[in-house]
Amino acid sequence: MLKLVKEQNLVSDLCERELTNPEGCGFDLRIGEVYTLKGEGYLGVDERKTPEATLMARYEEGKKNIFVMKPGDYVIVKTIESVKLPEDLVGVLYTRGTLFRSGIIHGLSQISPGYSGQLNTALYNAGNCTVTLELGCRFIHVQFSQVLGGGSKYRGQWSGGRVAAVKLEKQV
Repeated sequence: MLKLVKEQNLVSDLCERELTNPEGCGFDLRIGEVYTLKGEGYLGVDERKTPEATLMARYEEGKKNIFVMKPGDYVIVKTIESVKLPEDLVGVLYTRGTLFRSGIIHGLSQISPGYSGQLNTALYNAGNCTVTLELGCRFIHVQFSQVLGGGSKYRGQWSGGRVAAVKLEKQV
């Protein structure tokens, strides 16, 4: 995996720990931005719209920036890192243990072959404890698997890491 990071920019902006001492068969990714949602969403056969996403916090290197998740809180989180998947790899995001041991559920996500950009996922505090998270902390783990026999390249409108579709848009 490190060879693909260095030669093909599979994952960019990894922290030093992941570049020198990764654990398991993937990489831990860090919290870069946190968004809250408001308004209404719609998912139709041909069209969709998401609730408005409001930036709540952003990672700044060298600054200690935290956000607090109370029981019942739901946020969208964008990673610091970006991925650039070739057509023969798929990625899956897994929750790091400290999160689920604290009552935080992560929205399990697949990263399609050909996707390029930062990653967004959801965090939901399903527990009964308040949890404080520091921006820049490692919170999810990405693992990559080879796609054998071909697959379909990602062609959706979320490439690049956008967080919301605030106007009704046609799905591709």
